Amino acid sequence: MVFEVLKIISEEVNQYFTRSGMEDSKVILENIALIESQQENAELLKNKVVLSLINFKEETTLKNFPNHQLGENRISYKQSKVNLNLFLIFCANRSTYNKSLKDLSKILEFFQHKKVFTQSNTEFDRDLDEMSSIKDFRFTMELFTPTFEELNYIWGTLGGRQLPSVYYKLTLIEIERDQTQAEGELISTINRNYKQFKP
Repeated sequence: MVFEVLKIISEEVNQYFTRSGMEDSKVILENIALIESQQENAELLKNKVVLSLINFKEETTLKNFPNHQLGENRISYKQSKVNLNLFLIFCANRSTYNKSLKDLSKILEFFQHKKVFTQSNTEFDRDLDEMSSIKDFRFTMELFTPTFEELNYIWGTLGGRQLPSVYYKLTLIEIERDQTQAEGELISTINRNYKQFKP
């Protein structure tokens, strides 16, 4: 589900770039840490906006919610879902600084207008094999502003020079394996047998 959600976001932003007349701007889903490497993938990052996952955190407040589904006469139990917040970075690795800033401005505009993503308000290619497992979803995008100390740590970890970038917190995606732990019949009637006791 992590890959599918990030793919949806990159496609939506690319569509917004096209509608805004910025056809030369393109978001690609890739590891920004490769930008300073000598690998072949580093060439793909040139003159692009790179979307990368930099961290994720479990939403512990939802950790202990029961996970069961009711059928006609049966109930099935599953392990509790893992609810995640993702921390994302959009890095503008463009040929000029001006283009980088324009791309970041458009990204900010896009998420200012559309913060909530659902199955019904989001366009993506549902026929792709890589998107076939995605079902109903709902997540939000919130602007995330690291401190200068956190920025230094992030770019030190990524191992490269700092690029013009904007950070977002994606809340909330559910990870669930489609496997039942146990099943049982629904309780449909309750019998009460009372006995009278004499003192």
